[in-house]
Amino acid sequence: MDYDKLAQLWTEREKEYVHMDRDALQARIDSFIRDHNTGALATASEEFVRCTPIEYNFVNGYIYLFSEGGMKFKALKDNKKIGFSIFEPFEGFNKVKGLQITGRAEMIEPFCDEYLQVMEYKHIPLEAMKKLPNFLNLIKILPDSYDLLDSDLTKDGFGNRQHLDMGS
Repeated sequence: MDYDKLAQLWTEREKEYVHMDRDALQARIDSFIRDHNTGALATASEEFVRCTPIEYNFVNGYIYLFSEGGMKFKALKDNKKIGFSIFEPFEGFNKVKGLQITGRAEMIEPFCDEYLQVMEYKHIPLEAMKKLPNFLNLIKILPDSYDLLDSDLTKDGFGNRQHLDMGS
C-alpha cells in the first residue's frame, strides 16, 4: 500500500482545478459554517483518538464549543491540535458538501469578555450559567486551514474541492 501516494491524491488533483478568489472562498466557508450547528471534533493524545459530535457556535469568525467535560479534554491537555468537520448527509457523489478544519484549540477563560459574548450569542443568562450543576468550558477553534468540498462549485466553473490556508 502506497500511503504517501494516496495521501497526495487531492493535492495533485487540485493543481488542475480552477481556484476561487481567497475572499470569495472565505465567504463561502463562513456561510457553510453559519448554515450548520453541529460538527465532529477530533482530538488525540499518544494513548487514544477521540471524535466527538458537538454543537458549535460561530461568533466573530470563530467556532466555539461549550462542553461540560469528557475525554476530549484529556487529549487537549497535552495536544492542542484538532480536526473539526461539518458535513451534510451523503446523497450521492454529485451532491457532496462538507468542510474540514485543521487547527488548534484554545480554552477561553470562564466569564471573561469573550466567554460572555458567546453566552450572549447563545442567549444564556449569566445567572443561569452560574447555577448549572456542571460548569460549561468554552473551546475556541483557531483554524490553520480549511478544506471545502462542495459539488455545487463545479456549476460556477470551480473545482469541487477548495483549500484555504490561513497562514498565507
